[in-house]
Amino acid sequence: MSVIEWLLDGDPAIRWQVLQDLTNESPDDIAAERARVEHEGWGAHLLALEDPDGLWAGGACFPASYTGDEPGQPWTATMHTLQTLQLLGLDPSSESARRAVALVSEHGHWEHAGQPYFDGEVEPCINGRTIEAGAYFGVDVAPIVERVLGERLEDGGWNCEAENGSVRSSFDTTIDVLDGLLELERATGGSPELVAARRGGEEYLLERHLFRRKSTGEVVKPEYLELAFPYYWHYDVLRALDYFRRSGAEPDPRMAEAVEVVRSKRQPDGRWLLEGGYPGRVHFELEDGVGRPSRWNTLRALRVLAWYEGTA
Repeated sequence: MSVIEWLLDGDPAIRWQVLQDLTNESPDDIAAERARVEHEGWGAHLLALEDPDGLWAGGACFPASYTGDEPGQPWTATMHTLQTLQLLGLDPSSESARRAVALVSEHGHWEHAGQPYFDGEVEPCINGRTIEAGAYFGVDVAPIVERVLGERLEDGGWNCEAENGSVRSSFDTTIDVLDGLLELERATGGSPELVAARRGGEEYLLERHLFRRKSTGEVVKPEYLELAFPYYWHYDVLRALDYFRRSGAEPDPRMAEAVEVVRSKRQPDGRWLLEGGYPGRVHFELEDGVGRPSRWNTLRALRVLAWYEGTA
C-alpha cells in the first residue's frame, strides 16, 4: 500500500484533504468526500456527543464537571471540540454545523466571567481560537478582533500573560491569534489593520526561524520540534508551517531549518509518526498512539513539503 493509499484508507476527514491537497481531484469529488464528515467517522461521532443545549461537556473552555484535579487539561469542552470539527473540515454550511453554532451562540458562556461565547473573554490565546471558529462558522466576531489587534506587543506577537505584565510575545499565543486572523481574512477579506497585524505576527515567528530564541539562537522549547495532533493551543513547527501554507505565503529562507526538521522525521516507509500529545481527557483518540504512524502528521507534512518545494 502506498502512503497515499494508506491515507485514503482513513477517516473522511483525512480523505477529503488528501483529495484536495495532495492528489488535486475535481472540486465535485472533494466536496462529496467532505460532505461525509458530517455523517460518518470522527465528525459524526463528535456531533453526536453534543449536549442538548449545543455545548460539549457542559462548558466553554472546561467541562462543567472539571474540578482541577485531573492530569493535564480536559479537551472535551466546546472550544476544543469546535476547533477539532474545523480541523476535520465539517462544512460550515451543513445543517449540523449551523445548528451547533446557533446553540453555542445562545447558550455558551466563558468560565472567566460569564461572557457570551462569541464575544470572547480576556486571553488572546482563547480569543484567537474563538475568532477562528467564529470566522469559519460564519459568526460575527468583530468586537474580539478589535480587542486582539489592540493587544499586539511591541515585538510583533501576542502573549496571554500580557495582562500579568509580560512584554514579550509567546509562540503559542501568537499562532493561536494568527490562525484566527487568517481565517477571518479568508472569510471577509480583512481590513488593512488586520492584515498588517497578521504580517507582523508572522515576522515575529520568522525572525526566530519558527523555533529559536532571537537573543541566543537556542531552541525555545524541545516540544516545538515534536509533531503532535490535535495541537489545541500548543505551538510546533509543523503547525506553523501549515499556517504559512494556508496563508498563501511564499516560502521564506528563514523557514528552511524548520522544514528540514519536518523532512528529517519522515520514516523509511514514507510516513510520519505521532511524536507527542497533550495529557487530558478527550472524547476519543484520533490516532493510534504516540510512536505510531500518524495520518494527520503525514498529511500535513506532505502538503507542507509540496508547498515549500513548489510542487503543489
